[in-house]
Amino acid sequence: MRQGKYPFIIGFLAAPVIIYAVFVIGPYLQAFYIAMTNWRGVSANATFIGFDNFERLFHDDVFWKAVSHHVVLLLALPLITLGIALFLAFLLNVAGGSRGGGMSGIWGSKFYRVVFFFPQVLAVAIVGVLFLQIYRPDGTGVVNSLLGTIGIDPIRWLTITQPWPQFNLAFATILSVMVWQAVGFYVVLFSAGMSSIPAEIYESAALDGCGRFRLFFRITLPLLWDTLQVAWVYLGIAAFDGFVLVQVMSTNEGGPDKATTVLPLEIWQQAFYQSHVGYATAMGVALFFLTLTFAVLALRVSRRERIEF
Repeated sequence: MRQGKYPFIIGFLAAPVIIYAVFVIGPYLQAFYIAMTNWRGVSANATFIGFDNFERLFHDDVFWKAVSHHVVLLLALPLITLGIALFLAFLLNVAGGSRGGGMSGIWGSKFYRVVFFFPQVLAVAIVGVLFLQIYRPDGTGVVNSLLGTIGIDPIRWLTITQPWPQFNLAFATILSVMVWQAVGFYVVLFSAGMSSIPAEIYESAALDGCGRFRLFFRITLPLLWDTLQVAWVYLGIAAFDGFVLVQVMSTNEGGPDKATTVLPLEIWQQAFYQSHVGYATAMGVALFFLTLTFAVLALRVSRRERIEF
């Protein structure tokens, strides 16, 4: 049996490794090669031009504007989403106190879990179309109609880029939709993590006079750190996307004047509108390394000693 161990293992691993190499590693290598060509996506042959596409990237203002938007998303999207999700998950699982031999949430917490998770059921494109109606620039939009009841004129949410210095209202509006669409999933994720924390820990802390505020920061947050780390990486990777909502909601697909554009949208426009497939692939390679760098740094920086319970 021991003599046939390695052939047995290789026999099971051969097929998935080959499939992974052909359909994952192969396209990555092909993309790196196409990024060094001037291929337009039509001809069978592409001319090798070395690092010219990457040199062009360094002088492309639109590329750097898109990168700056990803930096904003990278800071704002995880912080806002995780902050809201942790607060809601704490209310739904712990804030109700000890009941029936375990911790419970506020009244109706099971119903609220379904409500918060509902945006995950909708396709992202549907969410974008829905919020286009909510943020309509005239008085018929949901938000503007509510503002009209208190005498505020309609606001052009998706076309104003700088009503105040260094503030992009159109991009902030799309960011708010990203948070709304994402927060429900992390409420459920954190709820699952909190439900696995033994009730005895909370009860002991409560007996020591630990209030809800200290209970959250001294008990829940440290014991939920591994889940929080994974959620941070997921949201950071999502911050390098944003294609669907920006494409559906923004003016002129990334406008006005590229004020809401993101790299996936620019890749799509370069490849399918302008037939600059080689240059679009170079953008994709840059996006790949940006995402990979973030994931590695996030896992490295947030690594800490695991707490067993």
